Amino acid sequence: MTGGEVLDIAREAVWVMIYVSAPVMIIGLLVGVVIALFQALTQIQEMTLVFVPKILAIFVTILLTLPFMSQLLEAFMGRVTEMILSTS
Repeated sequence: MTGGEVLDIAREAVWVMIYVSAPVMIIGLLVGVVIALFQALTQIQEMTLVFVPKILAIFVTILLTLPFMSQLLEAFMGRVTEMILSTS
């Protein structure tokens, strides 16, 4: 395996990681911003108010996007496996 091929695999791995984690991170960010806005508008300064809705939203997002995530990871691992088998 050449250095270029290793860099290609690493670049693709980073993009797969971004695609897999993006839905969860975006939902966590949006829920956090909405709750922070709610806290600012109502002047409720409870620090633990953010955690339960954010955890629930992230859990639901993971459940909904799990097929998409597994499909991306399966395709990536299939390509990596083919590269490993073709070089040996």
